[in-house]
Amino acid sequence: MTDRLGLVIGFDDAPFERSDRGDVPVVGAVFNGARLEGVLIGRVRRDGANAASRLAAMIEGSRFRSSLRAILVQGVTLAGFNVVDLNGLYARTRLPVVAVSRRKPDLAKIRSALLESVRGGRRKWRLIEGLPPAKSCDGLYIQCVGLDATAAAKLVRRFALNSRLPEPLRTAHIVAGALTHGESRHRA
Repeated sequence: MTDRLGLVIGFDDAPFERSDRGDVPVVGAVFNGARLEGVLIGRVRRDGANAASRLAAMIEGSRFRSSLRAILVQGVTLAGFNVVDLNGLYARTRLPVVAVSRRKPDLAKIRSALLESVRGGRRKWRLIEGLPPAKSCDGLYIQCVGLDATAAAKLVRRFALNSRLPEPLRTAHIVAGALTHGESRHRA
């Protein structure tokens, strides 16, 4: 049985070495209120362009799809500079998407890095430019597609059970760390 909000999934990537190339594990933690309902594991290309399509495929192929009500992602990039096309993810899944960051995105620095040293950087920068501005929310920053900032802030607060970070993202972060290191490290 799901609570009236339904299920929410949070995605985060596993840690990786700067020299690593290829695919990086991504974890999705599915929550129903305070209860962990399941975990999805997939992969996205390091500095690639497949984050949104891979996340959508993970969702579409899961038994949780029909009960999901929203998607949370840890920032707008996974696996280095694999920019999550939040608009594309929303269009494909028809689920609201909220990117949550601990720090306000430094757009000048991101733009510079993308345009100067990342393959496909111009296209990736356009994806970021097409997002609504980051809004402050209880010490975090959120960008949302498919719902307004007020509703997104309410969702983030609803799932901030053990820290400021919503529990689906906190749990995905912990599990992703354990995939790489055998146990979780660093704060979640």
